[in-house]
Amino acid sequence: MVQFIVLFFSNNVYFYQMSLFASKSTIYTTYKTLGLLYLFFIVGLFLDSYFMVAITKNAQFYANALMLFVFVITFFKVTKRLKEQMLGAVLIGFFGEYLFSVFLGMYTYRLANVPLYIPFGHAFVYIAVLCFSKAAAIKKQHIKLEKTFAIFIFIYAAAFLVFKNDIFGFVMTIATLFILRNKPKERLFYLTMYISVAVLEIIGTTYKCWWWPSTAWNVIPFLPSHNPPSGISLFYFLLDLGTLWLYKQRHLNTWKRMKNIRNIRLKLINKTD
Repeated sequence: MVQFIVLFFSNNVYFYQMSLFASKSTIYTTYKTLGLLYLFFIVGLFLDSYFMVAITKNAQFYANALMLFVFVITFFKVTKRLKEQMLGAVLIGFFGEYLFSVFLGMYTYRLANVPLYIPFGHAFVYIAVLCFSKAAAIKKQHIKLEKTFAIFIFIYAAAFLVFKNDIFGFVMTIATLFILRNKPKERLFYLTMYISVAVLEIIGTTYKCWWWPSTAWNVIPFLPSHNPPSGISLFYFLLDLGTLWLYKQRHLNTWKRMKNIRNIRLKLINKTD
């Protein structure tokens, strides 16, 4: 399984990126983005799991090595814009992880540290979800997908609330859905990110790579939480917004020009209607 992923990334990343945006198949696009991302979750996190700990003391080293290898291969194959966003996601990931995990103790990693694969993994998740949401085949189905994802997310959080007493996760989920009501352009990206983070968290906590306390951040007793809380992707949104903000600051003129072009197009469309 590991060899399959390594060969895929080392030989086909550029072709994958180009064919992805040109593809008209929703199934193909989903498999090439989210499917491979979730497969990487299963394999990569397994290397730092309690299964591997029983075999070797270097479990986290292997997980770090695989993540760095995949990150480097991907970085040198994507566009310049995606390169900048990947680096931004890594920087914000380092800051956020040390702040929330080490200093505030909101969650704990297996060795009570911040594994190197985590901040680099943030960038990897960001790019995969971005490629999925921007692909042509997905854009054509975005309304249907947004409704389907929103319903799934609500049912998922409600199930955690009923069966796991995950009040904390449910509150964050409702907050996420409420915020996305007025963000039609970003809605599909963030709904996809929610689901991807949910998959990541379930795999990571099942492998015991990290765990969450029984109440919100272990400081709010009236907000019981499951391990993991269902709506924790709300904090990933801060990473995504920070990554986009960094990119905007480096390209203010280009970003303003793009917004002006977009506004002119919208005005022309409204006039013709």
